[in-house]
Amino acid sequence: METACIAALLAPFLDGAFLSSVQLEQISTYIDLLIRWNSRVNLTAIRTPDEIVTRHFGESFFAARHLFPCGADTPVRRPASQSPTAPPSNPTTTPAQAPQTHPLLADIGSGAGFPGLPIKIWSPGTSVTLIESNNKKVTFLREAIRALGLSDIQVAPRRAEDLPGALAATVTLRAVEHFNQILPTAIRLLAPSGRLALLISNPQLQVAIGLSPTLTWPNPIPIPASRSMILAVGHKA
Repeated sequence: METACIAALLAPFLDGAFLSSVQLEQISTYIDLLIRWNSRVNLTAIRTPDEIVTRHFGESFFAARHLFPCGADTPVRRPASQSPTAPPSNPTTTPAQAPQTHPLLADIGSGAGFPGLPIKIWSPGTSVTLIESNNKKVTFLREAIRALGLSDIQVAPRRAEDLPGALAATVTLRAVEHFNQILPTAIRLLAPSGRLALLISNPQLQVAIGLSPTLTWPNPIPIPASRSMILAVGHKA
């Protein structure tokens, strides 16, 4: 897919921010790979390139822009001396800002890699773990990581329920089945002062609030070009 077309389709989700030529080429490669694999592995029900860009990449980059506003300009890195589960040392972050000393992101039920892989493209300095239990999807994710030339990103080939707690400063969850059942696991994976980012429909927000008494929820952010999809970010004390 032409990078100029990708940039035009993503513009409403980036609100004036721009992707570099390298990032746009990575997205183009990712789309081509996804379409080829989708012919034999059910990665996504969305088949056309334009819809893949707006529905998958658009929502993912919208979340990335709010969660990691510095993007590629100022990579967020964990100090070498800090363990992956250590609590962040900066309690003064804004609601949409990443904990600067604990950037590890865990994406639950990554499937075809959304939103975790686009977030990694947006913020190359952020350490990312893609959690996916389906073996065929795990193979696709590893191939995508290799094809895009990404580093400091891994695939955890297991169920999120089987992972240890306090795993990540940011946990993302998008369009997963059994939302009510997986949400407590997502909260358990949060490190102290972490945040849970949900790409969900507006009616699901009250369900999320009801199931997460330990989190505080600022007002959700409507996703462009959608009637009901929102980005909701819950913060753990």
